[in-house]
Amino acid sequence: MSQRTWAGVLAVPLLIGLWAAVVLTPLPYVTYEPGITVDVLGEEDGREIVQVEGEQTYRDDGELRLTTVYVSRPQADVNLFEVVEAWFDDDAAVLPYDAVYAPDTTPEESERRGAAQMVSSQDTAIALALRELGHEVSEVVEVVEVSDTLPAAGRLEVRDVLLEVADREVSSPQDVVAAVDDARPGEPLEFVVERDGQRRTVEVTPAEVDGDLRVGITPAPGYAFPFDVSVRVDPAIGGPSAGLLFALSVYDTLTPGSLTGGEVVAGTGTLDPEGAVGPIGGIAQKIAAARETGAALFLVPPDNCEEAAGAAAGDMRLVRAESLRSTLDAISAWVEDPDADLPTCERSAE
Repeated sequence: MSQRTWAGVLAVPLLIGLWAAVVLTPLPYVTYEPGITVDVLGEEDGREIVQVEGEQTYRDDGELRLTTVYVSRPQADVNLFEVVEAWFDDDAAVLPYDAVYAPDTTPEESERRGAAQMVSSQDTAIALALRELGHEVSEVVEVVEVSDTLPAAGRLEVRDVLLEVADREVSSPQDVVAAVDDARPGEPLEFVVERDGQRRTVEVTPAEVDGDLRVGITPAPGYAFPFDVSVRVDPAIGGPSAGLLFALSVYDTLTPGSLTGGEVVAGTGTLDPEGAVGPIGGIAQKIAAARETGAALFLVPPDNCEEAAGAAAGDMRLVRAESLRSTLDAISAWVEDPDADLPTCERSAE
């Protein structure tokens, strides 16, 4: 065998190894793909997702579908093959890693943050729906996250209403932070909380973390409802982006007749305490997910409208959802006349 032939034979595995390294080497990108949709008016594991006790409910036809996105997780290895596949998929997207995650974000931190945002999102949505229906809703401070590695684990719980900390009345999340900061190292703090309608006192001894005292909870504004209302979705679905759909589903459950006229309405959007709809990520992927369910109407936050207008929506109408009130009005007008003139999403002229 000639020297040139030997060189060719030896080069083949080297080239294969080089190509394998190029394909499998992690790249600093995040992929977005259409996720699942969930009918919030439906059931999860045999139980209705919107749970109400102490008030008349109405279960009618129609669907209100929250939409999700499959996003590659923090610190996940995204290779060239996955990036190219997503790049050529009209319903997928590729974004720089730093545009989505902080460099030191871990999967566990991302999940905890998403779970905390979900709690706040659900409570704000319920409060807005009840106020829209004329019910009195008072503001409180509640626990939205409990670290499983700090002293509050097993003692305080998500949705505990914080009444007092160290004999200090709690009227804002900052009151909790100040009480912990003022604590003496090694001495327990008394937390007076309301849990499941019962007042109880819990002792938690702060731990020192990087020179600061911590108990391991995240306090946030919450609400006290005139009767029990909850929205129970798969805990794997995190983040605040389903707020608008949660509020609509609670409103529909507490009012006679079908809000959607028996049709399928999908959408996305955060809600602030005043009822304004805020932006979300992955709007094109959420539109794609809703399109596959046969939704007739898709609700779009105003800040996402231009991007949404360029997405493959099929036969769905894209409705610009400015607020909870304007969205209710738009759906009502559409149910009465499917060809009604509705606030819509348009691309700006170039």
